[in-house]
Amino acid sequence: MSSKILVIDDDTAFCVMLKTFLQKKGFDVTNAFTGEDGEEQIKNQLFDIVLTDIRLPDSDGLKILKLAKEKSLETQVILMTGYTDIKTAVNSIKNGAFDYVGKPINPDEILHTIGKALEKKSSKENASPKTISVKAKPSASPLPFVKGISSDSQRLHEHIELVAPTNMSVLIIGDSGTGKEYIAQSIHLLSKRADKPFIAVDCGAIPKELASSEFFGHVKGSFTGAVNDKTGHFEAANGGTLFLDEVGNLSYEVQVQLLRALQERKIKPVGSNHEVKVDIRVVAATNEDLNEAVKRGDFREDLYHRLNEFSIKAPRLSERKQDIMIFANHFLAQANDDLEKDVEGFDQDVTDLFKNYDWPGNLREMKNIIKRSVLLTKSNVIHLEVLPQEMQEASNEAFVSGYTKGNEEQAIRQALEKANFNKSKAAILLNIDRKTLYNKLKLYNIDL
Repeated sequence: MSSKILVIDDDTAFCVMLKTFLQKKGFDVTNAFTGEDGEEQIKNQLFDIVLTDIRLPDSDGLKILKLAKEKSLETQVILMTGYTDIKTAVNSIKNGAFDYVGKPINPDEILHTIGKALEKKSSKENASPKTISVKAKPSASPLPFVKGISSDSQRLHEHIELVAPTNMSVLIIGDSGTGKEYIAQSIHLLSKRADKPFIAVDCGAIPKELASSEFFGHVKGSFTGAVNDKTGHFEAANGGTLFLDEVGNLSYEVQVQLLRALQERKIKPVGSNHEVKVDIRVVAATNEDLNEAVKRGDFREDLYHRLNEFSIKAPRLSERKQDIMIFANHFLAQANDDLEKDVEGFDQDVTDLFKNYDWPGNLREMKNIIKRSVLLTKSNVIHLEVLPQEMQEASNEAFVSGYTKGNEEQAIRQALEKANFNKSKAAILLNIDRKTLYNKLKLYNIDL
């Protein structure tokens, strides 16, 4: 069952955009555009998470927090705030809020915060104010980026260090889960713009009809639901870096607007007659072949060349064999910290599987699998049985694929050891029936 989230914000365009984004991540999301509407929703149904702006025309985040906690202590409240309201947000944590996130919203940050809030809810812990560490959140907090030792990793970091000090636009190409946003943040943090904002935009989560408002902002009253002035992503990133994730998802009409803004370095908020100059560096990312999209007519060639002044390939995890256990141990340390556990490592079977597994979801898949395994394991080492079923099946398939007539006796002995000398399990591993296995044991004079 999907976790239920209530989003309360008087900025209708932002509220709808956030709902669309969270729904794509699998959440059941309800919108409320006023404090009164939000309070009514809280009274009528139970939510796992309430995301509310601190400032509302007819209410405020503290009032929403109080009502949500009166309805259910387990409901986790996350406050959305501008820089000037951080003091209020900190005080609200002392009154039971789970956390706060700064505007403009960073998609990865909001997902991480929601994930942590849901973990707290599921553990049914009511943390006291003393256990909560509150820190000011910079606009571009450095994320732990693990450098591998493989040739692909070395090439990747050479390219990052080469292009970072320049103002060139960068296009990061790679499959989902390969860490494209981490690469973009590394470029930003190594650039001359490191002390300026890093604004990440999920292009796939922006509805076409709201794209102009999201990118360029709007003035109050410019369209139905525009109850306040809104700062767009371009202006929010002024002086810093604008990261366009999955840029290939933008509609053709939005591509035209984006190209004009990048060429002129000026934007005009929706409903305004005044242009605003912006100084930004653009880093874009895609998991599709934009060259092919250009040939199909789905992506503008002039925008493609504008974004692709320098390209970086994010290699797949399965291509970085030497790095696999480096990443695995990094994610293990993170999972131990998040789940307050002390798992020491991986047994040899898991290590062998990790090195031979295809990792279709790349680093994101590895991170999720290791966190799940840390949660499930009852020992100080992760064993095969706590890994997802599809990985265990992949382990068996890999074993069977290496089982040939030439190495049959060795394969049988390895299967028996792997199955703790359980003949039925060993037969399954070898993809043969028990009777065949018994005959093979006699043939090779293997005594048990």
